[in-house]
Amino acid sequence: MLLFALGFLLIILQPSTGQFPRVCANVQSLLSKECCPPWDGDGSPCGELSNRGSCQNILLSQAPLGPQFPFSGVDDREDWPSVFYNRTCRCEGNFMGFSCGECKFGFSGLNCTERQVKTRRNVFQLTASEKNKFLAYLNLAKNIPSQDYVIATGTYTQMNNGSNPMFRDINVYDLFVWMHYYASRDTLLGGSNVWRDIDFAHEAPGFLPWHRVFLLMWERQIQRITGDENFTIPYWDWRDAEDCEVCNDEYMGGRHPTNPNLLSPASIFSSWQVICTRSEEYNSQQALCSATSEGPIRRNPGNNDKSRTPRLPSSADVEFCLSLTQYESGPMDKMANYSFRNTLEGFADPQTAISNPAQSGLHNALHIYMNGSMSQVQGSANDPIFVLHHAFVDSIFERWLRRHRPMLEVYPAANAPIGHNRENYMVPFIPLYRNGEFFKPSRELGYDYEYLQEPALQSFQDFLTPYLQQARQIWAWLVGAAVFGGIVTAVLTGLIRACRKKKGGTSSEIQPLLIESEDYNNLTYQSNF
Repeated sequence: MLLFALGFLLIILQPSTGQFPRVCANVQSLLSKECCPPWDGDGSPCGELSNRGSCQNILLSQAPLGPQFPFSGVDDREDWPSVFYNRTCRCEGNFMGFSCGECKFGFSGLNCTERQVKTRRNVFQLTASEKNKFLAYLNLAKNIPSQDYVIATGTYTQMNNGSNPMFRDINVYDLFVWMHYYASRDTLLGGSNVWRDIDFAHEAPGFLPWHRVFLLMWERQIQRITGDENFTIPYWDWRDAEDCEVCNDEYMGGRHPTNPNLLSPASIFSSWQVICTRSEEYNSQQALCSATSEGPIRRNPGNNDKSRTPRLPSSADVEFCLSLTQYESGPMDKMANYSFRNTLEGFADPQTAISNPAQSGLHNALHIYMNGSMSQVQGSANDPIFVLHHAFVDSIFERWLRRHRPMLEVYPAANAPIGHNRENYMVPFIPLYRNGEFFKPSRELGYDYEYLQEPALQSFQDFLTPYLQQARQIWAWLVGAAVFGGIVTAVLTGLIRACRKKKGGTSSEIQPLLIESEDYNNLTYQSNF
């Protein structure tokens, strides 16, 4: 009955999130390189008649990149999304979306003026009905086609530079699996040649902001297709876990009774089919993943290579990681030392912060531990545990932001691996988001974590936050004004004292500040106005 009701809601709700907007996946849009769809509210491109936005040229970052990718003009993802479109909607105020038809994260209401902060909760703190609803939502997303988005099944060259569009429909859940694949896939160089040292979502500064956007869009998509505007992604706190606590049929699926690599037939996830897991096959064919089914989810938690990942992460690992003061360092890739990002991602030792790609810590440890679909980067989002895991990783990122309060300038502006500079647009999201836009506290993006909330300070913080943001923007002016004001005050004080000296003497109107003790009793207190 629940699934029937949710299916009905799909008819009246139109979801909207990342990859290729259906309305722009056509010859006209590709040849003109313009994706500025009309907003349904007034029929004008980008809702321009309602002052929601306008069609503008895309402004690409010119900051230099790191040396990891020595090519130019060979990958559709370079200078995203300019290979496909160089004009898109630029939304005003709190509006967002490929047609400016949505509200920015953290805002709601008809004119997107209402602030909101929703709480992500521990999956084990959900009631039975809340947990069952979450599982039903996941399954619904796996079985409902995306209304607004399609995926590319060929490169721009294979599309004959736009004159032969190659796109196909995809369900809502697999849309996100495909986006994760597309951001992390190898570069196809022609023949049988590929370049593997490239990833627009991992192994570099954008790892945490990219997955933050990914989860926000996934969360919003579920809210839209179900009509449940209060839905938030739960998280799995895996610190000090002795095994996979969510790997049972009550939650994310237990172990198959006869095949330890598969899920229990009692789990709804046992019937799911994975996509985008055969990277070597795509590479040999110089093709993109076309999102065809490639078999069931595979998972065999704990039976992984113990020399690489001997255990699940501990609380001590997380605390050490949080103590690191540098967000990024050195080459800004998986070889970075003393980097919070690289240590949390799992390429640096969680006890020393020294890079060691042969070991897998923190974030990476969970993926390797699952020993199946989740252990291969490009197809890891096929396993729904991915969402619970990355929500908790994001909460650790949030703890670091709150503890160290970094300025935006802490995020690298230049020389990061391709796609990871502060002003680069994230691949493959449309509407466009820059990496630096999500290097800020989660409450500014409309969500918080249950275990991070401070109820007594909450309302005061909400009141103070906008003023602190304004002060941060004009701090240099404030300092200058304070210095100038001090100089003016000093000058005026000097002039007043000089004038008093010229007058000389003491009148009844000007009494000395200090008086002799014998005169004290002779004074009469009066109120002089």
